[in-house]
Amino acid sequence: MSLSVGIVGFPNVGKSTLFQALTQKEVGKLNYPFCTIDPNIGIVSVLDNRLDKLSRMANSKKTVYSSIKFVDIAGIVEGANKGEGLGNKFLANIRETDLIIYVLRAFTDEGVISVRDKIDPIEESILLETELSLKDLDVIEKRMTSLEKEIRSRKKEAIIEMSVIKKAKKAIENGFTLISLNLSKEEKEILQSYRFLTMKPKIYLLNGSSNDISDETRSKLEEYGCPVISIDIANDLDSSVATEEDNLKIIDKSKLDILIQESYNLLGLITFFTVGPEESRAWKIKKETLAPDAAGTIHTDFKSNFIKADVINWEDLFQVGGLLEAKKRGMIKTEGKNYIIKDGDVVEIKHGA
Repeated sequence: MSLSVGIVGFPNVGKSTLFQALTQKEVGKLNYPFCTIDPNIGIVSVLDNRLDKLSRMANSKKTVYSSIKFVDIAGIVEGANKGEGLGNKFLANIRETDLIIYVLRAFTDEGVISVRDKIDPIEESILLETELSLKDLDVIEKRMTSLEKEIRSRKKEAIIEMSVIKKAKKAIENGFTLISLNLSKEEKEILQSYRFLTMKPKIYLLNGSSNDISDETRSKLEEYGCPVISIDIANDLDSSVATEEDNLKIIDKSKLDILIQESYNLLGLITFFTVGPEESRAWKIKKETLAPDAAGTIHTDFKSNFIKADVINWEDLFQVGGLLEAKKRGMIKTEGKNYIIKDGDVVEIKHGA
């Protein structure tokens, strides 16, 4: 499952520094606007204490965490929706992501060039949202023009789509994001096909120290109904050891781990585990995933040849000390094709592949 988190914001607010702190990948962080042009991409492990315990219990040779892809996207400027700066490229890159982190500058270091005349995280968040909303509105208006032609040709699907598109247009014109709309499942499916920018979940990340961020600023952002995380990005990076061996330990001890976990949750992901002496592994799937589809994340043949799944909650397994003891006690349940995998399930797939 390929899901990605886009890191966005105005130039020089700390996007690339955050990306490096998360991924331990060296990227351009020069002190001028548009240092990042092509997006940087990195994979970050999602630490999970449950997997650590299971791996130790099974004396596994290898422990494999689930992961999320982070994308460092070029800085935005006002007028991006009309192509200003790297606007078109910037917005196209966001469209390919599944979740957005708005990096908002709260730090006051005068040595770091700012493209804006003041430090105001709230205003930055509004401007970013405005650019994305205006781009969505542009897409909607163009689609409405083509739908009018299809409606004149008496296409039933076009009439249904037009009603949904009009609802989206009205929402944006009234200052709402598309993700805030109360939509039916069918309406969501129609809008999701466009990958609208304001339909994506988002996180506000305030970049600065506790002295830089007021309670008023945090409270105002929280009113928008999105997670708000504050990180002194430069200090978190300075405390990191740029080696792959230490990377997970560093992130686990910092606010960066909170950001990773929050991203994981907002993407609607849960984790199930496979456990054994060779390897214990975490697998990410969407909530409400059926057992055969979950099996397909392990190997595509497991889905088409699925027979059943032996399932036990990770904590129950850990408490009895292993699969053999759990089987002796009759704690492992055999589930069929209609079983919905739960977060924390330890699963053994039976298949005919």
